[in-house]
Amino acid sequence: MANLWKPLALWAVCAVAAPAWAAGCAVEIEGNDAMQFNKAAIAVPASCKQFTVKLKHAGKLPKTAMGHNWVLTRAGDMQGAATDGMAAGAARNYVKDGDTRVIAHTKVIGGGEADTVTFATTALKAGEPYTYFCSFPGHSAIMKGTLTLAK
Repeated sequence: MANLWKPLALWAVCAVAAPAWAAGCAVEIEGNDAMQFNKAAIAVPASCKQFTVKLKHAGKLPKTAMGHNWVLTRAGDMQGAATDGMAAGAARNYVKDGDTRVIAHTKVIGGGEADTVTFATTALKAGEPYTYFCSFPGHSAIMKGTLTLAK
């Protein structure tokens, strides 16, 4: 019976530690009806092979009036991707089909909704600036932040 406790204790420690380790490879960000993200910057640990972003809409307005998404590009590509995204329209979540400037994006969500995107961190380079933004028409000038690959 004493030999059974050691493996059980090891399993319990691993079960508790695994989610804590994985938590560093994910972030939750909120958008609201005031056209604001609740985070101005996101640091992705270099140890993460994949990174997950969960976008929550903390407001009450529907996506047709105050929709939000989360789009990631290199800093220099943001404006072009946002402009092309507006032209792509709501049916395409304001992201141009096949846009190679877009590293990752969620769908457009409305009040009370959420969406998640996971992307490979191999798309990121240390020291290179990245911008995340909402590409819903008129939002990208205000709803944006920086993302970096941390060392």
